[in-house]
Amino acid sequence: MTANIILCADDYALTEGVSQGIAELADEGRLSATSVMVTTRHWPALARRARDLRVSIAVGLHFNLTLGRPLGPLPWLCPTGVLPPVSTVVRASISRHIEPGEIGQELSRQLDAFEAGMGAAPDFVDGHQHVHALPVVRAAVIDTLKARYGGAKLLVRDPADTAAAILGRSATVKKSLILATLARGFGEAVRAAGFITNSSFSGVSAFDEAKSYRTELERFFLLPTPRHLVMCHPGHVDAELPTLDPVVGRREQEWATLMGYEGLTERLWHPLRALDGGIVWPGVADG
Repeated sequence: MTANIILCADDYALTEGVSQGIAELADEGRLSATSVMVTTRHWPALARRARDLRVSIAVGLHFNLTLGRPLGPLPWLCPTGVLPPVSTVVRASISRHIEPGEIGQELSRQLDAFEAGMGAAPDFVDGHQHVHALPVVRAAVIDTLKARYGGAKLLVRDPADTAAAILGRSATVKKSLILATLARGFGEAVRAAGFITNSSFSGVSAFDEAKSYRTELERFFLLPTPRHLVMCHPGHVDAELPTLDPVVGRREQEWATLMGYEGLTERLWHPLRALDGGIVWPGVADG
């Protein structure tokens, strides 16, 4: 069994409880990576802990366009100053009613905040609710990353996968197929820009607390490719979480499953860092 599964916990810095749960799993070797939301009020205080985590896991930017407030003005996307729900962003991207310039500026602001807190560039970039891979948004993301990190071994999450793979390992096929359709062509564009992508993807869930996360996780791990990325959403529930996010009780279930999963550490990829501090990603020679 090869350890090429990149298990990434999304939403570090969303709340203190979520972040604490992620840190506990990382300390036990039960994660490969976490992606950080720098738009929340918790990021400055939690950045130091994230710097410590970077010793053992990859730490990336969780680009946010759908929760709370942006770090600067986005007159097209959110003229009121409050970020819209993901359904609004999806419709705007499909209809091309998005200004790419302001998306690139907001990404730059979030990258600045990440670097200020971490003292380093992100190891990878993904998006809250996968907004980074949407039409129009993706062009601004790729252009901004290329201008800023061109030539770096940066991984950008590709949330698409093949229909056959989705049928084989997805916990919610319809949701996964919709996501793959919205993200079609994104991976190719990222690689054409000189960056790395995961070679397969899973972790899409309906977040049904009545269903076993352990059963879903076993499906997510099926048919791993050289860089198989599995997203997860563990954490501890605190008073703030229900006001921000619908994924509440399920986070505790994911945390408990990952913490108690026998042999998980051996199944996961754990990052090695090059002399320049960058990540040596698995299977890069395989494309």
